[in-house]
Amino acid sequence: MDQLARIVLGTIAVFICSNIIPGVKLEGWWIALLTSVVIAALNVFVRPVLVILTIPLTIFSFGFFLLIINAIIVMLTAKLVPGFSIDGFGTALLFSLVLALVNLLLSGLRKDRDD
Repeated sequence: MDQLARIVLGTIAVFICSNIIPGVKLEGWWIALLTSVVIAALNVFVRPVLVILTIPLTIFSFGFFLLIINAIIVMLTAKLVPGFSIDGFGTALLFSLVLALVNLLLSGLRKDRDD
């Protein structure tokens, strides 16, 4: 059940971000769901490899390079999911930041309900 809740929250977060960030195009709820699942899968399988390969850059930038990795994940998702597009790297970076914030807020609301 917890995984289902995470997928639903991720889908809502992607949909919210696509509506408030210019340059992000999303063709409906099913595409938001697919985008959320692809981002989650890339975060599980690809992100750890990127993090390991870029340890020197991450250390040199005091961890800020991890934001670049997040934007790369979003851009890769846009290439893999038809119906989801990002205008450029800056938009992908903003999308990843806002997505993290929206996920944090939605997770907080969910935890308040569980108490």
